[in-house]
Amino acid sequence: MSDKKILIAYYSHSGNTKAAAEKIKSLTGGDLLELKPVNDYPQDYNTVVNQAKLEKQNDVRPELVNVGNTAEYDVVFIGTPVWWYTMASPVKTFLSANNFEGKIVAPFCTHGGGGASSTYTDIKNLAQGAEVKEGYTSYENSANIEEIGKWINSLNL
Repeated sequence: MSDKKILIAYYSHSGNTKAAAEKIKSLTGGDLLELKPVNDYPQDYNTVVNQAKLEKQNDVRPELVNVGNTAEYDVVFIGTPVWWYTMASPVKTFLSANNFEGKIVAPFCTHGGGGASSTYTDIKNLAQGAEVKEGYTSYENSANIEEIGKWINSLNL
C-alpha cells in the first residue's frame, strides 16, 4: 500500500465519520479531505433529518467548499454518515464532481442503527469506472482502530 497515493474524503455531521476518517489516516498516511457544504447543515437533529429527507427525495447535491481532485490518487476512501438509508448529499456532490476511472474506492460509513442500507451500492453507482471494495460500517462512534486496521488489510491494497 505504501506505493499508492491515498485520499480519505469524508463528510461528517456529528463527528463520528470524522473520527473514523482520522483513524484511517493514522493507519494509511493518506491525505484527509473534509467535504464541507457551503451552507452548513443545522445542528438540531430533527431539522437536519427533515432536510436530509428532502435532499434524498429531490436528489440534491449541495455545493461544497472544496470538491477535491482525485486525479493524483490511486485509492480513495470515502466516508459518510447514513442518512435515509444512503450516503449524505455532500458525498453525492463529491462523487459526481470527480473522475474515479481506474481508482480503487474503499467506502466507510457510520450509522445510528439502520446499518449501511444501500450506501455502498449507491457509492458504487456514482463512482463510475472504479473498483469499489467492501465497505466498513460502524455504529455511531464505535469505530475502533483495530477493526479499521483489519478492514484495511482485508482490502489488499
